[in-house]
Amino acid sequence: MTQKAIILDEQSIRRALTRIAHQIIEKNKGVKDSVLVGIRTRGIYIAKRLAEKIEEIEGNPISVGELDITLYRDDLTKKTDDQEPLVKGSDIPVDITNKKIILVDDVLYTGRTVRAGMDALMDLGRPASIQLAVLVDRGHRELPIRADYVGKNIPTSSAEKIVVELSEFDDSDQVSIYEN
Repeated sequence: MTQKAIILDEQSIRRALTRIAHQIIEKNKGVKDSVLVGIRTRGIYIAKRLAEKIEEIEGNPISVGELDITLYRDDLTKKTDDQEPLVKGSDIPVDITNKKIILVDDVLYTGRTVRAGMDALMDLGRPASIQLAVLVDRGHRELPIRADYVGKNIPTSSAEKIVVELSEFDDSDQVSIYEN
Protein backbone atom coordinates (compact mmCIF):
# COMPACT_ATOMS: atom_id res chain seq x y z
CA MET A 1 0.00 0.00 0.00
CA THR A 2 1.16 3.50 -0.75
CA GLN A 3 0.32 6.65 1.15
CA LYS A 4 -2.00 8.82 -0.93
CA ALA A 5 -2.27 11.82 1.42
CA ILE A 6 -2.13 13.01 5.01
CA ILE A 7 -5.71 14.02 5.83
CA LEU A 8 -5.21 15.33 9.38
CA ASP A 9 -1.98 16.54 10.97
CA GLU A 10 -1.33 17.05 14.69
CA GLN A 11 -3.01 20.50 14.77
CA SER A 12 -6.04 19.30 12.80
CA ILE A 13 -6.52 16.36 15.18
CA ARG A 14 -6.30 18.71 18.18
CA ARG A 15 -8.88 21.09 16.64
CA ALA A 16 -11.22 18.21 15.77
CA LEU A 17 -11.07 16.83 19.33
CA THR A 18 -11.67 20.30 20.80
CA ARG A 19 -14.76 20.67 18.59
CA ILE A 20 -16.03 17.20 19.59
CA ALA A 21 -15.48 18.02 23.29
CA HIS A 22 -17.57 21.20 22.94
CA GLN A 23 -20.31 19.26 21.10
CA ILE A 24 -20.43 16.57 23.81
CA ILE A 25 -20.78 19.23 26.52
CA GLU A 26 -23.46 21.09 24.57
CA LYS A 27 -25.54 18.04 23.65
CA ASN A 28 -25.45 16.63 27.19
CA LYS A 29 -25.83 20.00 28.94
CA GLY A 30 -22.57 19.40 30.76
CA VAL A 31 -20.97 16.09 31.63
CA LYS A 32 -22.90 15.03 34.73
CA ASP A 33 -23.62 11.27 34.59
CA SER A 34 -21.55 10.94 31.40
CA VAL A 35 -18.72 8.46 30.79
CA LEU A 36 -16.28 8.33 27.88
CA VAL A 37 -15.52 4.73 26.85
CA GLY A 38 -12.72 4.19 24.34
CA ILE A 39 -12.57 1.10 22.14
CA ARG A 40 -9.15 -0.55 22.13
CA THR A 41 -6.68 0.54 20.98
CA ARG A 42 -6.67 4.06 19.60
CA GLY A 43 -10.20 4.85 20.79
CA ILE A 44 -8.85 4.78 24.35
CA TYR A 45 -6.28 7.48 23.62
CA ILE A 46 -8.85 9.62 21.84
CA ALA A 47 -11.22 9.24 24.82
CA LYS A 48 -8.46 10.31 27.23
CA ARG A 49 -7.67 13.36 25.11
CA LEU A 50 -11.37 14.25 24.98
CA ALA A 51 -11.58 13.91 28.77
CA GLU A 52 -8.68 16.36 29.16
CA LYS A 53 -10.37 18.86 26.80
CA ILE A 54 -13.72 18.50 28.55
CA GLU A 55 -12.17 19.05 31.98
CA GLU A 56 -10.28 22.08 30.61
CA ILE A 57 -13.55 23.55 29.24
CA GLU A 58 -15.99 22.55 32.01
CA GLY A 59 -13.72 22.48 35.02
CA ASN A 60 -15.20 19.09 35.93
CA PRO A 61 -13.60 15.72 35.28
CA ILE A 62 -15.37 13.02 33.26
CA SER A 63 -14.80 9.30 33.84
CA VAL A 64 -12.94 7.41 31.12
CA GLY A 65 -13.12 3.68 30.52
CA GLU A 66 -11.46 1.19 28.19
CA LEU A 67 -13.45 -1.39 26.24
CA ASP A 68 -12.03 -4.58 24.73
CA ILE A 69 -14.43 -5.88 22.07
CA THR A 70 -12.30 -8.84 20.94
CA LEU A 71 -14.80 -11.53 21.96
CA TYR A 72 -17.76 -9.56 20.56
CA ARG A 73 -16.46 -9.30 17.00
CA ASP A 74 -18.47 -11.15 14.35
CA ASP A 75 -15.29 -11.80 12.32
CA LEU A 76 -13.36 -13.42 15.18
CA THR A 77 -12.79 -16.74 13.38
CA LYS A 78 -11.59 -15.00 10.21
CA LYS A 79 -9.17 -12.72 12.06
CA THR A 80 -7.53 -15.24 14.38
CA ASP A 81 -6.39 -17.94 11.90
CA ASP A 82 -6.66 -20.75 14.46
CA GLN A 83 -4.89 -18.73 17.17
CA GLU A 84 -6.47 -17.81 20.46
CA PRO A 85 -7.66 -14.18 20.40
CA LEU A 86 -5.65 -11.79 22.56
CA VAL A 87 -8.11 -10.43 25.10
CA LYS A 88 -6.84 -7.50 27.16
CA GLY A 89 -10.04 -6.92 29.10
CA SER A 90 -12.18 -3.89 29.70
CA ASP A 91 -11.58 -1.33 32.42
CA ILE A 92 -14.54 0.92 33.17
CA PRO A 93 -14.08 2.62 36.56
CA VAL A 94 -17.78 3.32 37.22
CA ASP A 95 -21.08 1.47 36.99
CA ILE A 96 -22.50 2.41 33.58
CA THR A 97 -26.11 1.77 34.58
CA ASN A 98 -28.22 4.88 33.90
CA LYS A 99 -25.17 6.80 32.64
CA LYS A 100 -24.79 8.59 29.30
CA ILE A 101 -22.05 6.62 27.57
CA ILE A 102 -20.02 8.22 24.81
CA LEU A 103 -18.38 5.35 22.93
CA VAL A 104 -15.16 6.57 21.29
CA ASP A 105 -13.28 5.08 18.33
CA ASP A 106 -10.76 6.26 15.78
CA VAL A 107 -12.45 5.30 12.49
CA LEU A 108 -16.08 4.50 11.68
CA TYR A 109 -16.25 2.24 8.64
CA THR A 110 -18.73 -0.66 8.36
CA GLY A 111 -20.22 -0.16 11.84
CA ARG A 112 -19.34 -3.68 13.00
CA THR A 113 -16.79 -2.52 15.60
CA VAL A 114 -19.34 -0.12 17.07
CA ARG A 115 -21.99 -2.86 17.18
CA ALA A 116 -19.52 -5.09 19.04
CA GLY A 117 -18.80 -2.20 21.42
CA MET A 118 -22.50 -1.71 22.14
CA ASP A 119 -22.91 -5.44 22.81
CA ALA A 120 -19.97 -5.35 25.23
CA LEU A 121 -21.41 -2.31 27.02
CA MET A 122 -24.83 -3.92 27.41
CA ASP A 123 -23.17 -6.90 29.12
CA LEU A 124 -21.71 -4.48 31.68
CA GLY A 125 -24.93 -2.65 32.55
CA ARG A 126 -27.87 -0.72 31.15
CA PRO A 127 -26.80 2.79 30.19
CA ALA A 128 -29.34 5.61 29.89
CA SER A 129 -27.99 6.23 26.37
CA ILE A 130 -25.06 5.41 24.12
CA GLN A 131 -23.61 8.09 21.88
CA LEU A 132 -20.78 7.64 19.37
CA ALA A 133 -17.74 9.87 18.84
CA VAL A 134 -15.21 9.11 16.09
CA LEU A 135 -12.19 10.95 14.80
CA VAL A 136 -12.89 9.85 11.20
CA ASP A 137 -16.03 8.67 9.41
CA ARG A 138 -15.06 7.10 6.10
CA GLY A 139 -18.47 5.81 4.98
CA HIS A 140 -19.28 2.32 3.61
CA ARG A 141 -21.65 1.35 6.42
CA GLU A 142 -22.94 -2.24 6.55
CA LEU A 143 -25.06 -1.62 9.66
CA PRO A 144 -27.45 1.25 10.44
CA ILE A 145 -24.99 3.07 12.70
CA ARG A 146 -24.26 6.80 12.67
CA ALA A 147 -21.82 8.83 14.73
CA ASP A 148 -23.12 11.63 16.97
CA TYR A 149 -19.74 13.40 16.90
CA VAL A 150 -17.32 13.29 13.96
CA GLY A 151 -13.90 14.90 13.71
CA LYS A 152 -13.75 14.63 9.93
CA ASN A 153 -15.80 12.92 7.22
CA ILE A 154 -13.48 11.38 4.65
CA PRO A 155 -15.27 9.73 1.70
CA THR A 156 -13.18 6.77 0.57
CA SER A 157 -13.29 3.94 -1.92
CA SER A 158 -13.31 0.41 -0.58
CA ALA A 159 -9.79 -0.04 -2.00
CA GLU A 160 -8.48 2.73 0.24
CA LYS A 161 -7.47 2.46 3.88
CA ILE A 162 -7.50 5.10 6.61
CA VAL A 163 -4.59 4.90 9.06
CA VAL A 164 -4.78 6.81 12.35
CA GLU A 165 -1.52 7.37 14.19
CA LEU A 166 -1.51 8.73 17.74
CA SER A 167 1.65 9.65 19.64
CA GLU A 168 0.63 7.55 22.67
CA PHE A 169 0.82 4.39 20.52
CA ASP A 170 2.60 5.39 17.30
CA ASP A 171 5.42 7.82 16.54
CA SER A 172 3.24 10.75 15.50
CA ASP A 173 -0.22 12.30 15.36
CA GLN A 174 -1.71 12.07 11.90
CA VAL A 175 -4.45 10.51 9.81
CA SER A 176 -3.44 9.24 6.38
CA ILE A 177 -5.18 7.63 3.45
CA TYR A 178 -3.51 4.74 1.67
CA GLU A 179 -4.38 2.93 -1.55
CA ASN A 180 -3.41 -0.35 -3.16
